Amino acid sequence: MGEFSATRKVSSFGCMIAGIVLMLVGLYLAISKTDALGIRGMLLIIGCVVFFVGLYFFPTLKHHRGIINFMFLFPLLFAFAVTVIIPLILGIGYSFTDWDGIRIRNVVGLENYIRMFKQPQFIWSILVTFLFVVFNIILVNLVAFMLALLCTSKLKGLGFFRAAYFLPNLIGGIVLGYIWQFIFSNVVTKFTTALFDSRYSMLSETRTAFIGIIIVYIWQYAGYIMLIYITGLNTVPGDVIEASSIDGATPIQTLFQIKIPMIAPTITICTFLTLTSAFKQFDVNLALTNGTGSVSSFLGTYLTKGTQMLALNIYDTAVINNEYAFGEAKAVLFFIILAFVSIVQVRMSNKKEVEL
Repeated sequence: MGEFSATRKVSSFGCMIAGIVLMLVGLYLAISKTDALGIRGMLLIIGCVVFFVGLYFFPTLKHHRGIINFMFLFPLLFAFAVTVIIPLILGIGYSFTDWDGIRIRNVVGLENYIRMFKQPQFIWSILVTFLFVVFNIILVNLVAFMLALLCTSKLKGLGFFRAAYFLPNLIGGIVLGYIWQFIFSNVVTKFTTALFDSRYSMLSETRTAFIGIIIVYIWQYAGYIMLIYITGLNTVPGDVIEASSIDGATPIQTLFQIKIPMIAPTITICTFLTLTSAFKQFDVNLALTNGTGSVSSFLGTYLTKGTQMLALNIYDTAVINNEYAFGEAKAVLFFIILAFVSIVQVRMSNKKEVEL
């Protein structure tokens, strides 16, 4: 046993040394720029893997497995910290300054937060966003659930239908917005001209443009939510459905008294995903209308961005108007609103699951 341990120790130590040597050679080739074969990256990766393998199997290092597990988890934690945690903390700090994206001249305290609530356009964007979220939580989940019921039936060609319904989700929001902008402005207008002798576009008025954004969002996102509902419906035991049928339950009774209660966790997940996605709606809003649309009077002000939602308002403030600190303050408020609403929704859904 001792001989085996000694052999394992020597082998592990050799792997560690070999890994270090490979990494050093790769770094030398990168620094000296003499890598004619382009293998420095491969040497770095192989050396890193060989080193960690040797360290993992080293028999006498105390808690070495825990160290290795942390090392493999560290890149993910580091990336999350760099892309989410640190920017969030810095953003909160910048929101109390006059940061212009390059430097900070003064600390202004709560001035940015007070200023945002004096902007009728910002208040309108919050209201429009909440209205958009409410409509889409209901409509997206309703359409997705109906499609899921269709795709779990005994119809032929269900694979084709599932792929067809999911396909719009694969198209980027910007591209999707421009495609539907063309449809609303050039295709739909031909039908209105033929039927009503009026070349009317849904994007020409604020109310109808808002409806257009909802239509596009449902068309894009319902297929994705549908797949989650399909997964939930497939977990309902077949013997329970068969027993209800033998007991004389109608399809409607089976749906509302068996299927829906048994997929309550799936409904919670889909509602949460729809809520957060609708709140963060940006790309379709930008490409389809760019927030345009007149509002004759809101808080005594004439607005020209009637379809501008919260994410687009923050983007315009920071990037278009070059007011980065002000945009950061709006983004912090956006984060607080989204976190609060998401937590409330999840808790209410979990309580509803228990009742079902």
